[in-house]
Amino acid sequence: MKIKQFDRVRLKDGREGDVMEVIGDQEQFILTIGDGPHDWEDIDITIHEIEKVIHTTKD
Repeated sequence: MKIKQFDRVRLKDGREGDVMEVIGDQEQFILTIGDGPHDWEDIDITIHEIEKVIHTTKD
């Protein structure tokens, strides 16, 4: 699975978020999760925590 900046992904724990940054060679990502500005949070995740890509950006 190839993940790009701004893709929307679902984590294995059920949370969904948007990829803000891809670090290294698909090894680590900064993901923004939350329902809106009132509870947005940036988290660091690895490829192993991602269940699937829900929406991908165009190349």
